[in-house]
Amino acid sequence: GRQSGERGRMVPVLPGLFVGGAAAAGALQAAGVVALLSVDAEEPPPVAGIRTLHVPARDEPSTDLLSHLDSCAAFLSAARAGGGAALVVLCLSAMPESVEAYATVKALKSDAKMNEGFEWQLKLYEAMGCKVDVSSAIYKQYRLQKVTEKYPELQDLPQEVFAVDPTSICQTLNSEVFYRCRKCRRSLFRSSSILSHAEGSGPAAFAHKRITDPAQLRNDSRVKCTSYFIEPVQWMEPILLGVMEGQLLCPKCTSKLGSFSWRGEQCSCGRWVTPAFQIHKSRVDEMKALPVCGFQTAKT
Repeated sequence: GRQSGERGRMVPVLPGLFVGGAAAAGALQAAGVVALLSVDAEEPPPVAGIRTLHVPARDEPSTDLLSHLDSCAAFLSAARAGGGAALVVLCLSAMPESVEAYATVKALKSDAKMNEGFEWQLKLYEAMGCKVDVSSAIYKQYRLQKVTEKYPELQDLPQEVFAVDPTSICQTLNSEVFYRCRKCRRSLFRSSSILSHAEGSGPAAFAHKRITDPAQLRNDSRVKCTSYFIEPVQWMEPILLGVMEGQLLCPKCTSKLGSFSWRGEQCSCGRWVTPAFQIHKSRVDEMKALPVCGFQTAKT
């Protein structure tokens, strides 16, 4: 029913790339198809002479497709580079190789729909340059959003979610900036852990809080971000496990640094960040690392 009666039809979306339902072996050979990418809950039966890659996926917004997109793109590219064609067989109404291909599918099949979760993941993939960059802020934020779906009790979280505690790193001279507690000078996080976000609409985003002074709603009074939103760091783990939201305290002197919420928090610029681990800029100092282990210097 998902394919609107077109289960066996193959729609060409790019040269050497078809999207559609499972087709008979003869139809595949006639179209020059040498590779079949299956994105479905169930693995398809093998087809003689056709290379197959199966990605287990349900047509649900929470399904993680992003982590598989690199291997899918490489599989399809290899088939097309060798002069053959590839067919993408879907449980979904449309999950093509890229956002460009999806736009083509929409033009050819106006009834083609993609659930919001998949469309969002394809846009993230495009924003990363059509490759999964696990070090990028885009991917780190995506991975954090998946944590609450996979671990609703917030227990036994995977270690890759947490950035390395800067106090455990033998710091070498590089361009990276470290941030330390303003009160006790303990290193807290590195610049690579900051997850930047697009600036929100300023005070207008807080209109639901009944701001009565019209001057506060004017665009010329845009409020800048007063916090760093970061990925969780190893020292936060005991604070975060099993807890949906709370305060972030310095692990050495316990002074308040900020707050966290797996449900998300609103930045001072008006942008919602989900999940949120925010450190107030007024509670930390920037510093550059010295090429000597254990010694640091304040940034001038």
